[in-house]
Amino acid sequence: MRGSLVLALALTLPGCVARAQVSATQVVMLGTGTPNADPDRSGPAVSVVRDGRSYLVDAGPGIVRRAAAAARLGFTALEPKNLKVLFLTHLHSDHTIGLPDVILSSWVLERTTPLELYGPPGTKAMVDHLLAAYSADIRNRLDGLEPANETGYLVNVHEIAPGMVFDDGNVKVTAFAVPHGDWEVAFGYRFDSADRSIVISGDTRASDAVVTACNGCDLLLHEVYSAERFKTRPPEWQRYHARAHTSTEELAALATRARAGQLLLYHQLYWGTDDAGLIAELARAGYARAVVAARDLGIY
Repeated sequence: MRGSLVLALALTLPGCVARAQVSATQVVMLGTGTPNADPDRSGPAVSVVRDGRSYLVDAGPGIVRRAAAAARLGFTALEPKNLKVLFLTHLHSDHTIGLPDVILSSWVLERTTPLELYGPPGTKAMVDHLLAAYSADIRNRLDGLEPANETGYLVNVHEIAPGMVFDDGNVKVTAFAVPHGDWEVAFGYRFDSADRSIVISGDTRASDAVVTACNGCDLLLHEVYSAERFKTRPPEWQRYHARAHTSTEELAALATRARAGQLLLYHQLYWGTDDAGLIAELARAGYARAVVAARDLGIY
């Protein structure tokens, strides 16, 4: 029944690839967007789902409602009360604006355990400031008429370094450092389960660290921008994107070396092209393996 449900969803949602019949570990894209206010794409947020548990990577705007939409489609691990583990790649606002949503909305919607949050140095300070900012809300819910538990809004922060950072017997998560503009620390993550290996690049310019982390992984999620449309960008934005993100031409070379079973594009920067255009650019740059462009609520 579960496999039939996921297969049906994969055939109806844009950009989806049916995986249930061959894999117990699913990637559900909760948001594939960028800082651009695209109404069709929520902010960057990925969920790895296995055996009734969900593991979030990044918390872009709209994350809890996107998770609720996925739960309505059959992924009960993504019900708001089940959002219990979150990994941050870095602290850019488009990747963290949804953090108070995960902390507080999930609590209001009956999560009783503290959120386990993994991220770079600075994560604890961000959480401390967020809880201070919402202290009036928290006190009102705890002390007022509204029923509320006393533990679900708490956050156990783990400021991490490269290496294995999580292993609950269901999935193992390894963090690796990536270069992203002026950030001193930014991470990508590799997820390993009994049936699948998944690498998530986070925001990064082309990096050998991703190649090493993947090394023949089953699925590589990688950010990308259009190399052709890059030429139309103002010089100051060209300087930034060249240091902070990965072009289609760079990704073609990187992903070929990484030897992923499938490449999944996310955090796409189009600047006037579209997913088909990005995939065509990859092909012209010599990438000959399987590639799909992710969409919000896509299942891979």
